[in-house]
Amino acid sequence: MGKIVIKQTPSGYRFNLKASNGEVIAVSETYKSESGCLGGIESLKANANAPVEDQTVSEPEQLKNPKYEMYTDKAGEFRFRLKARNGEIIAVSEGYKAKASCLNGIASVGRNAPEAEIVNE
Repeated sequence: MGKIVIKQTPSGYRFNLKASNGEVIAVSETYKSESGCLGGIESLKANANAPVEDQTVSEPEQLKNPKYEMYTDKAGEFRFRLKARNGEIIAVSEGYKAKASCLNGIASVGRNAPEAEIVNE
């Protein structure tokens, strides 16, 4: 089972979703308060199994939020961002060299986030 690690930063609070092997799967934005960060975590858990909008294809099917958006960054790597029902970004991924690895990252969020333990660091 994964865990969600809350970290205090100079500008607020962030969380990292980690897989059972300790690898970071996704990271959040910076929240001004710990309660805002906890709200983001609840949104992550609630939306972890959202559908994927593949923006790497020439004519992507436009899906309603909540959804994952899979895209390529300026370096040509595959990334995803999970968006809440209101369109706000909940969490983002690292860059992946292969599309299949990015899809595995999305699947890992779906497996790990819903039951993840929340810990403060």
